[in-house]
Amino acid sequence: MTNPATNQPAQSPTTAPAAAPATGPSAAPIAGAPKPTVTFDEFAKLDLRVARILSCEPHPKADRLWKLQVDDGSGTPRHLCAGVRDHYTADQMVNRLIIIVANLAPKVIRGEESRGMLLAASDIPKDAAAADPNAVRKVILLRPDADIAPGSIVS
Repeated sequence: MTNPATNQPAQSPTTAPAAAPATGPSAAPIAGAPKPTVTFDEFAKLDLRVARILSCEPHPKADRLWKLQVDDGSGTPRHLCAGVRDHYTADQMVNRLIIIVANLAPKVIRGEESRGMLLAASDIPKDAAAADPNAVRKVILLRPDADIAPGSIVS
């Protein structure tokens, strides 16, 4: 039997060529341990906002952290510590729009107060990357795909 569109022999599901293993950017990420299920009401407590990075400098006590000042639309710059220094230069950070968790309780990180958290995606969990010296962890900052005012609500 032939495929009328191509005039080539039709392949049955049992004779179709095997797919090549996934590699590169389309490769499946290494799954981390699943986290507990949250209710919609618990999720709704998060205040996700757009913020613009105003300044970025090295954290004085941590080689992998940036100290950021961000405009979150409140009129007062917000200080964040972000563990993306291995993945982004200061020049790549400044003026970038990001998504932050605006209502996260403040936390002192190596002597610097952080009042929120930026959102990022990674293909390998931190603990898996730390356990494998050959692992190359990709980290991507989450951001709006178009310009929007700092303080805009993410829902």
